[in-house]
Amino acid sequence: MDGTFAYIIVLFLLTLFFTFKFLQKRNRTTPWNQTSAKLPPGSMGWPYIGQTLQLYSQDPNVFFFTKQKRYGEIFKTKILGCPCVMLASPEAARFVLVTQAHLFKPTYPKSKERLIGPCALFFHQGEYHMRLRKLIQRSLSLHSLRNLVPHIQALAISTIKSWTHDGTIINTFKEMKKFSFEVGILTIFGNLESHLREELKKNYWIVDSGYNSFPSQIPGTQYKKALLARKRLGSILKEIISERKEKKLIEKERDLLSCLLNWKGEGEKLSDDEIADNIIGVLFAAQDTTATVMTWVVKYLHDEPKLLECVKAEQKAIHMENDGNLSWNQTRNMPITNKVVLESMRMASVISFPFREAVADVEYKGFLIPKGWKAMPLFRNIHHNPEFFPEPHKFNPSRFEVAPKPNTFMPFGSGVHACPGNELAKLETLIMIHHLVTKFRLEVVGRESGIQYGPFPLPLNGLPVRCWRESSSS
Repeated sequence: MDGTFAYIIVLFLLTLFFTFKFLQKRNRTTPWNQTSAKLPPGSMGWPYIGQTLQLYSQDPNVFFFTKQKRYGEIFKTKILGCPCVMLASPEAARFVLVTQAHLFKPTYPKSKERLIGPCALFFHQGEYHMRLRKLIQRSLSLHSLRNLVPHIQALAISTIKSWTHDGTIINTFKEMKKFSFEVGILTIFGNLESHLREELKKNYWIVDSGYNSFPSQIPGTQYKKALLARKRLGSILKEIISERKEKKLIEKERDLLSCLLNWKGEGEKLSDDEIADNIIGVLFAAQDTTATVMTWVVKYLHDEPKLLECVKAEQKAIHMENDGNLSWNQTRNMPITNKVVLESMRMASVISFPFREAVADVEYKGFLIPKGWKAMPLFRNIHHNPEFFPEPHKFNPSRFEVAPKPNTFMPFGSGVHACPGNELAKLETLIMIHHLVTKFRLEVVGRESGIQYGPFPLPLNGLPVRCWRESSSS
């Protein structure tokens, strides 16, 4: 409860900060009277703070669906000091993210950009963005992922074994986050010296802990500590980059760092700062979302014992084929488990919406999205729309026996800014589930079954569990 209260206070302060910034720019916005279109219906909430507290202190399903029911599939609101137009239909999501993507730019608070680095992929669009996206996709191609299977498998086994000591209660989300971090390090660097890995890890977690804090430059605050740790991260990464260049390992390795170092376009190479920013960006992208999905998979399987038995049967049959050593082909042939993962992503809808900003006045279905306003396709509303997913609040993996209609299922986004690491996220999730259900048993601790928001929706308290190894006879 104390953590939730503190988080709300931080959101309140952030809202005041970004509202002030918006008001500074308001007079520079294109006049609305140049078009006959009108603003969508809706409420902007309280002065300055808008409806930020309502969104981040309750179930986002309640917040968004109440508004959609009252105002329709297009409505306005204000979140984090930003005036927003929310769009809750597949057609609108495609309009913003695909067909008219050039009219909407990705947007993030400057405080977050400073911590990740201004050259990171997801702060950009246009030629630079496309160039970086292709490089990252190359390092995460199916061919590259195939070679990572035994290494991710080793990380998964090591991670789960660490949970079994003396009946210790573990926080599932935090443990999954550690696992995702190690997978990210593996994907980016391949084999990395232990002292460099530990230095990266130590400073990364300081940056991570300050990422959603109030952006104060006062010494001792979480954000200031995060900025200092980010500076140290940059130095560590430059040391790794320099060493990789000196040893001339660029051509031999196929990890992300080598792809970034090896790129040559029109005689140019990426600078060390550009490489460092994109490495940190990929680490951040590989963290919370994947860990959140894996936490929800564990939660849903625990709550559905019959489904858990089906997943166990499928995974134990695979386990028997190769004496427990997963192959790439086996990870591509887990139909029951794969549908469980897809349904977990739909139910949880970890990313409720992407932030986009209109670069000009845009008209959509007779409504105006003014220049400078945020346009936010509501993935959560679309994923829980009974027209596309009957009985949307029921956990039913069998619904994915038939492919969803276009633009109705977007757990990794859509268009040119869709997550380039979606196949890696699915792979590490499937490998984790395989070893979790074939060799170990989990017991959820406590009877409380709520959801917390900070900012992603998570099972209460990160889903505390006990874990132990199953006997060989079971």
